[in-house]
Amino acid sequence: MKIQTIIYSIFFLFTLPTFTFAQPDLPSGQVDVIRNFEARLLESDPIKIRPELPALDTSVRRQTYNIASKTFEVEYQPPRIRPIAMRGEDVQQGYNGYARLGGGFPGAVLAEGGYNAIVEDQYNFGVNVRHHSANNTKNIENQRFGLTNLGANGTYYLEQGFGVSANLGYTIDNVHFYGYNEVNEERDPDLSFESEDVKQSFTTFDVGARLFNSQRTQADFNYHAGFNAYFMQDEYAARENGFKLDIGATKWFNERNPLRINLLTDFTTFRDTAKQTLNNFFLQPSFTLHGEVFKAEIGANIASHEDEFSLFPDVELSANIIGSVLGAFVGAEGSLQKNTFRSLSDYNPFIVSRLMVENTRYNHYYGGIRGNFQGVEYRAQLGFKQADDLALFLINPATDTFIPRFDVLYDTVSIININGTLSFPLNDNLTVLGTVNYNLYDPKNQEKAWHLPALTINSGLRYGALEGKLLVKADLFLENGVPFRNENGEAENLNALFDISLGADYLFTDRIGAFVQINNLANNRRQRWQYYPMFGLNAMAGISARF
Repeated sequence: MKIQTIIYSIFFLFTLPTFTFAQPDLPSGQVDVIRNFEARLLESDPIKIRPELPALDTSVRRQTYNIASKTFEVEYQPPRIRPIAMRGEDVQQGYNGYARLGGGFPGAVLAEGGYNAIVEDQYNFGVNVRHHSANNTKNIENQRFGLTNLGANGTYYLEQGFGVSANLGYTIDNVHFYGYNEVNEERDPDLSFESEDVKQSFTTFDVGARLFNSQRTQADFNYHAGFNAYFMQDEYAARENGFKLDIGATKWFNERNPLRINLLTDFTTFRDTAKQTLNNFFLQPSFTLHGEVFKAEIGANIASHEDEFSLFPDVELSANIIGSVLGAFVGAEGSLQKNTFRSLSDYNPFIVSRLMVENTRYNHYYGGIRGNFQGVEYRAQLGFKQADDLALFLINPATDTFIPRFDVLYDTVSIININGTLSFPLNDNLTVLGTVNYNLYDPKNQEKAWHLPALTINSGLRYGALEGKLLVKADLFLENGVPFRNENGEAENLNALFDISLGADYLFTDRIGAFVQINNLANNRRQRWQYYPMFGLNAMAGISARF
């Protein structure tokens, strides 16, 4: 109650002037408060108000913003591009070694094997051995041969980014001059020789080493330096030594355009009754430019022999006309090609042991087309070659009545060459291969290009079956009869080559298999070299292993 009285008193004091102004006629004096005022509010229901969101504005307004462009330089690490993982075919198990052992007729023996190993990706080494021989003495006296090869190689990769490799080899090539049977068939049918009397044996020892960069350098610069040497002799005291030094470097531009420089020195010393030397030097610079649809290689081959310099071209231009379906190329090349005792006896093992070693100097100009159409790969080329001192072969007239051996003579020969290759799969398992080569010779001094074939055709089929366990092969070899000079000095042609061969390889297990090879099914007795008929029908079969 006291609180209400205080409140009313304060209220009365503040409103007193108002009442005094509104009622000026009230009498002055004391005012008696009869009753205290007590305000009361009547009961009422609350008013309920529900809030509502305003209606959405669905009108579309186009806003235009003008932002001034500004370039910011942002440094960031280039992204690491990773190939998308794709599921591939299962990788076949690899094997470090293999061996083959077989035999056949006439008197044939084959034994070969090899082993290669890689140790911790730091070095690898390999060894190989092969022996192949045949003896047809029962049909033609002393028609026999034997070839044995031994080899070893290894490479060591150093942490400094380069590698060192080396190789060794030893070869024994035994042939026999059985051509006396044809020479004396009418004159003296009873003429006979012991095997050692007509034997020729070429023994050769090879050694080489090479230094090269085994890792990509920061400057995209590759280098190599190495040498190869051989020491050769035959059964008649002829000896030949050869040494070749090869130094080269390649600088890559844009990872696709190489600039190459090679320096070659090639020394040969041949001794029979006299000493001959054949030393060549080469400087070979070249640059190759790869475009989107073309490739251009421009270079030169600068050669020196006996202080006489020769400049040969080394140029090839190629372009894709219709993608990979059709491409065209044109080029020119040239060099000094050695005719050594080793190279000549490899080509014709019945040559004499006393001969002249010479360089064949040639320039070759060519052009053609190549491509791949629905899996069919092809190449066709037309060329012209001018060859000075090309090696030809004629029977030595002093020995043709007893043991025929060939002299080597040299002539300038113009050659028009046409060749082509074809490879196409008939299905996933069958592939057809073919090569044709034709040479039209025009000698300057000789009547014919003696003992050089003009037409050669090689074709074959390869058929795989039984999930890779069986491989069947068929081959056809054709070659025209080579020209020779008969006893009257007249030019004739020997008989042509027609050779059909079949072969097969089969794996019984992953490691053990067998093979069979049948050659010259037509029993063709063609003479590749005058008086020396080739082996007729012959076959070989055996087992193989890999480990």
